[in-house]
Amino acid sequence: MDVKLFAGNSNPVLAKGISEAIGIPLGKATVKRFSDGEINVEIQESVRGKKVFIIQSTSEPANENIMELLIMVDAFKRASAQSITAVIPYYGYARQDRKVAPRAPISAKLIADLLQIAGIDRVLTVDLHAGQIQGFFDIPVDHLYALPVMVNYIQKEIIEKADNDIVIVSPDAGGVERARAYAKKIKAGLAIIDKRRDRPNQSKALHVIGDVKDKIAIIVDDIVDTAGTLCNSAEALIKNGAKAVYACITHPVLTGPAIDRVSNSQLTELIVTDTIPLKENAQKCYRIKVLSVASLLAEAIKRIYHEDSVSSLFE
Repeated sequence: MDVKLFAGNSNPVLAKGISEAIGIPLGKATVKRFSDGEINVEIQESVRGKKVFIIQSTSEPANENIMELLIMVDAFKRASAQSITAVIPYYGYARQDRKVAPRAPISAKLIADLLQIAGIDRVLTVDLHAGQIQGFFDIPVDHLYALPVMVNYIQKEIIEKADNDIVIVSPDAGGVERARAYAKKIKAGLAIIDKRRDRPNQSKALHVIGDVKDKIAIIVDDIVDTAGTLCNSAEALIKNGAKAVYACITHPVLTGPAIDRVSNSQLTELIVTDTIPLKENAQKCYRIKVLSVASLLAEAIKRIYHEDSVSSLFE
């Protein structure tokens, strides 16, 4: 076949899962460091005329993983690959997608520019923090959603085992579209957490819009970082009468006090995907359940290779 899969160092377990799902072994390449920290890439097999897919999340350490990806792209470009697709399960810097203050950067656009200048021909990613990031690229972007993976788990592990009604909850107004997609898929109700400050310098008050009383609430979002808002939202839902609270969040960034907060929260379970590998303390947290998006990404890669529709995966 004229397709080759390669992986950086950011997420070797997911890369192996994608490779196994497609039935193509990962290509031979080494990503090493010089003593001063410079990244050195060696491609150890011919890629001339091949369609190359590079699997690399730009998660923590974000700058290291981004540089790995850029240098790998340059190596494949100079090795005469026919095309280069960057498979970026988690797109770092996505939260900096607009100017939120004077003289602020739009870092998500900068990353897009760097990738294109390096030589990629296409991007494949999962649950962008902001859909408009696709417009930062002048090349095709295939934007996948973890929704099918999450919904399958919800239907098998939550709905079938629950006598109560289900309500899907958006943690803020900006996530309503995502929450509505989940609610429509499983024919559930919809609620929104409204965050506002009642007085300056006081913590945000959380108001629940929608009926959650005597229901199982499922919070859906794209990123969980320090988990402060998530855990406060779970507490607000319980106070408003929810029987139990689950969370389905695609990218487990989980920094700082996140694991302690989740462990001591009102959450029954935090369901995440393997777009970002869990740190050791997160792996030990009994509330966290990891679902794999390897099969989803593998199917998308096969469709890109065969020039079939990717969007039909979600119809």
